[in-house]
Amino acid sequence: MADSPKEMLKRHGLRAKESWGQNFLSDEVVLSRIVDEAMLVESDVVIELGPGLGHFTRALLETGCTLIAVERDRDMVKVLQGENLKGLTLVEGNAADIDFAKTAKTDQVIVVGNLPYHLTSTILFEVLDQVDHVRRAVFTLQAEVVERLSAKPGGRDYGLLSVLLNLRFHVESVLSIPSHFFHPPPKVDSAVVRLSRREKPRAEVVSEARFRQVVKAAFAQRRKTLSNSIASDPKLVEKYDLDAALATAGIDGKRRAETLSVEEFAAIERALGPVT
Repeated sequence: MADSPKEMLKRHGLRAKESWGQNFLSDEVVLSRIVDEAMLVESDVVIELGPGLGHFTRALLETGCTLIAVERDRDMVKVLQGENLKGLTLVEGNAADIDFAKTAKTDQVIVVGNLPYHLTSTILFEVLDQVDHVRRAVFTLQAEVVERLSAKPGGRDYGLLSVLLNLRFHVESVLSIPSHFFHPPPKVDSAVVRLSRREKPRAEVVSEARFRQVVKAAFAQRRKTLSNSIASDPKLVEKYDLDAALATAGIDGKRRAETLSVEEFAAIERALGPVT
């Protein structure tokens, strides 16, 4: 059993770096619950982003999985090296821009981590960019972010990442974690999201890159109608007849982006025709 984060930091003469979003979770029951939600088996290759002081790392290692932890804070790297955790491969690097398959030296990985709030979007887009190599991802995030990711069409929480992630993943909010479980406690509560890659995309698209472009343009100006929002992207206007595409897809251009399902966004993308 590891010491508490407060005790470990004191022993090493360190403090949590607020600017890096360091809030350490050490409750063994909560960590065990998160590991359960990751559904790991011994044959899994797992990448942990931002292991920090190693409390979650220990819980992951107990599953017998192959674990690679990526940490950019040199102070935390020294702490982890001193813990001599058997079975852990420690990589010093930035979790926001790593190649998952290359780092793990395998084609399929599971990615987990207690993510700094300010890096959440960046890392989620990395998961999307590398989706063919990510079978599952389990992240502890700000609770309101998890609400947005798992939101349904029609509400203000539904947005860009809600659509993009749901095209390729089953998105589930699986656990709530009050702020007092962390050291130091953040100002807001957290939650755990599980992203399980779909066997095939939820809806057919011609180009996932163009699908992202359409969805991004649609949500760029949420208060505007769909027609006006999408038309605000000069690259789309230059290459495609957007009004014709909306008509072909059977989508009323006076609607707003937050009312459209993943399938309806996909229909618009397909209606744009071949990618040239």
